[in-house]
Amino acid sequence: MSTVIQPYRQEHEPAVAEFNRRLRQGTADPNLVFPGRAIPRWLPYTGKSPVWNEFFVAVEEPFVRGAYGLKQEQILFRDKGMHQVACYHHSLSEGIIDKTYARVGASLVRDALARQPLLYVLGMGGFENPLPKMLKALGFSLTLVPFYFRIVHPRKFLFEMNALRSSRWRVLLMNLAAASGTGWLAIKTVQAAARLRSRPQDFVVEEVNEFSSWADDLWSAAKGTVSMAAVRDANTLQILYPKNDRFLTCVRVSRKSGPVGWAVVGERRKDVQKFGQMRVGSIVDCWASPEDMLPVVRGATQTLVKSGVDLIVSNQSHSAWGRALEDSGFLKGPSTFIFAASKKLTELLQPLEQNKTSLHVTRADGDGLPRNF
Repeated sequence: MSTVIQPYRQEHEPAVAEFNRRLRQGTADPNLVFPGRAIPRWLPYTGKSPVWNEFFVAVEEPFVRGAYGLKQEQILFRDKGMHQVACYHHSLSEGIIDKTYARVGASLVRDALARQPLLYVLGMGGFENPLPKMLKALGFSLTLVPFYFRIVHPRKFLFEMNALRSSRWRVLLMNLAAASGTGWLAIKTVQAAARLRSRPQDFVVEEVNEFSSWADDLWSAAKGTVSMAAVRDANTLQILYPKNDRFLTCVRVSRKSGPVGWAVVGERRKDVQKFGQMRVGSIVDCWASPEDMLPVVRGATQTLVKSGVDLIVSNQSHSAWGRALEDSGFLKGPSTFIFAASKKLTELLQPLEQNKTSLHVTRADGDGLPRNF
């Protein structure tokens, strides 16, 4: 029987539950599940919102053999205006556990491209994984989004950073550095030296529970400094970061002249084995003109340190945000966070080599919210 890809409707929910059960049983991976409800809990379509989610399923009656989501949003391109673009996310195929359905994964991507040629994918865990390999074969351009981290509590980092404790000798060296205090001293010295390179003028940091007209002013002031950015005006930000969100904190940074930028920070709640027992904070999203990025990073960092995290991380594609992070004591680490653009989307980004360092892509883009950051 042929497989038909169609919008996810309530009548498909029992078949999706069975699909999820088969994936969990076949992989023992609790994360390989598609949303159980046809109406998205996050960003449902209302007819009025500038950003929304929609789901699709690959049906081979009476079974579901695959599924994916599209996050539709407005994105600004330098000198090319505003375009509706979609993020392809949560793609799952029965081919993961049964090679009979190995072609379903590519069919899902092709279906998404037919619905929205301006398509991107974000994350994916590294170039060696199946999805980025497939996207490259389909003509997508792939770019790494740099990863930055700042160690707040070096001793705990040395004992708990499992991603670095990959051999017996590394474990011994890290334990010795933690116990003797030499690791603490070395990390603090390196991070302090970076912070001394640049000192921002006086600024004020305050936590706010709503984005309003001041955010519109900041969006208008800085949008000319990026080659691409999802719209971050007050209306969109209120949808992405509602007042009742208990897990994210919105930080506004001001000088005497008024607000100069903002950041959204939070503590990662996902169970990530590589971080051990550390509390990990994230600079999830941010916005400012280049000359004001440093105080925004400092303000976001202060807020997370005050909350008690052991490590702060951030993914930032714009080179100016990278410099602001490094000047705030952040170190650059290996990244597995990939931005993949379809052929049509890549055309809007030309010249790509020149424009890719001023893309504004953060952990808040794609399906990064509300908790997957």
